[in-house]
Amino acid sequence: MPASPPPTDRAGHAEDRAHAAYLAAPDPRPRIVVVGSGWHFLSGISYYTCRLSNALRDRYEVGAVLMRRLLPARLYPGRERVGHRLADLTYTDGVRVFDGIDWWALPSLWRAVRFLRGFRPDALVLQWWTGAVLHSYLVLVFAARRLGIRVIVEFHEVQDTGEARHRWAARYVRRCIRPLLNRTDGVVVHSRFDLAALDQAYRLGDLPSEVALHGPFDHHLPERPVRAAGDDVCRLLFFGTIRPYKGLEDLVSAFADLGPQYHLTVVGETWEGWTEPGTMIEESPVRDRIVFVNRYVSDTEVNEFFAEADVVVLPYRRSSASGPLHIAMSHGLPVVVTAVGGLVEAAEHYSGTVFVPAGEPGELREGIVRAAGLSGRRHADPSSWERTVDAYARLLARLGIAGQDREVSTTSSNQTEPLLSPDLR
Repeated sequence: MPASPPPTDRAGHAEDRAHAAYLAAPDPRPRIVVVGSGWHFLSGISYYTCRLSNALRDRYEVGAVLMRRLLPARLYPGRERVGHRLADLTYTDGVRVFDGIDWWALPSLWRAVRFLRGFRPDALVLQWWTGAVLHSYLVLVFAARRLGIRVIVEFHEVQDTGEARHRWAARYVRRCIRPLLNRTDGVVVHSRFDLAALDQAYRLGDLPSEVALHGPFDHHLPERPVRAAGDDVCRLLFFGTIRPYKGLEDLVSAFADLGPQYHLTVVGETWEGWTEPGTMIEESPVRDRIVFVNRYVSDTEVNEFFAEADVVVLPYRRSSASGPLHIAMSHGLPVVVTAVGGLVEAAEHYSGTVFVPAGEPGELREGIVRAAGLSGRRHADPSSWERTVDAYARLLARLGIAGQDREVSTTSSNQTEPLLSPDLR
């Protein structure tokens, strides 16, 4: 992919020069600015923000405002890798990128408002996943309303599970998100489950909403063909940050009762001090069949781990969306996933899915055996960024912002059915 445009807040008057060029050859299509996680504090939302921006670019003129430094680095679970470039994904040509806003606000937040004023979007799309961005989002929303810009919030979860465990953080979000929602014109979620949870938490009333299923994470491409069935070893993969809600301890327990033809690779960075799964791995009676890579890996390594896997196992106790699930489906791999939250809607049409109940190691073990029988062929990924953009087009049309290059039905995908925690990596 082409390289991203250089950061606009580090080069003097680069914003003014870019804006002058934009005015010289304006794009007649509606304009959208997407705000989400940047690459400095790398997470699954960083990938999602980039993929969504690139997908919207097919129908709209798109800008991106990146949240660069989310909070003091010492408070971030992945503090050791902050600022390290582990991602290969980039913003496509034509997406104007402002990188970015820092948690201490000045002068970066003021420059972001200048970017908005110069870009003049019809809609501002805020990615919501953590209360750390709330104060910056409030400023952007107040500025957007003064400029006549419509505001859309895409919820990846009601609040980060780690933050919600701290009473002060939960109270801060509950109190301060209301001024943001009062100035929001519409919301986007990944599933009907998410929409019901969001409405229960914040009482959205008749606020326009759309369900936009998560697009594929197919930037992690397989390096070689799927191995033929009949291999003596079935290679299982758990991938993603290691947190209490992930249920990795259920997998370690279930794996101990599987036969010697099963091998397990666990790849993930420990968050929230959740060391119990790591301890269980070290004490497992089948430790010799478990590989434990306890860190956040680069995109190149992601490709390698998924290319080596026969079955992906995601034993979440709860979840709204899952980046590892979408990477697995993009690779065409069988996946054992718990039937919780929005994961059912995300994977129910994927032929490689085996659903199991959460928190049941015995059921998980049986699910792994069934999924092993689905290996040896590539399953078609049903997810689509075009479908995601269709959902945005419907919502934008309901807000009076219509695209010009494609007619999209304005019938809401959730009219007859008026969020929790995503694992986007």
